[in-house]
Amino acid sequence: MRKTMGLTFVFVALALRGEIIDRIAVSVGNQVITENQIEEEVRVTALQNGSELSLSTAEKKKAAERLIEQSLVKREMDISRYPLPQLADADARLAEVRASFAAGYQQKLAQYGIDEAALRRHLWWQVALLHFIEYRFRPGIQLPEQDVREAYDNQVVQWKQKGLTPIPDFEEARPKLEQALVEQRTDQALDRWLGDTRTQVEIRFHEGAFQ
Repeated sequence: MRKTMGLTFVFVALALRGEIIDRIAVSVGNQVITENQIEEEVRVTALQNGSELSLSTAEKKKAAERLIEQSLVKREMDISRYPLPQLADADARLAEVRASFAAGYQQKLAQYGIDEAALRRHLWWQVALLHFIEYRFRPGIQLPEQDVREAYDNQVVQWKQKGLTPIPDFEEARPKLEQALVEQRTDQALDRWLGDTRTQVEIRFHEGAFQ
């Protein structure tokens, strides 16, 4: 994992002088995802991934799918009354992003068409998501010894192919192998849950918002 996810807070479409300034793009049960949210998700994701910015219909659809998943998780948070972290909890990640771009930080924000407040909200929401996923799905993960040893055997093959020497022994490699397996199975549990939950919630796309 971890799945890169953006902001899920839903802002109601506003009307000004009779003109709609933010159209609803997707309805997820009684929640909505707006056109502006999707565009912001595309921009922030491209910045974080260091990829070329594209506001094509395909990229907007991918962003919408991420936001749908996050809306479903947010719904579960609300049902379970899960306490959200403070906005300041994203400051460490924001500092890392600033440091990664160094003197070019403000230029990068301008290049991708976002401001620091939007980036900070996205980073905060990513922190909230990761904490909730660990809280909700990780406790049920079990790692049989055989699975860890099979993962080690597979890793040894890869190390040999790469010419790594010396090859770490099983006990030395165990902590990282167990961490990787737990994260993999947490992701799988999340994917199963999302698949089941999507069948219980009406999801409607408003295609005009993706043009």
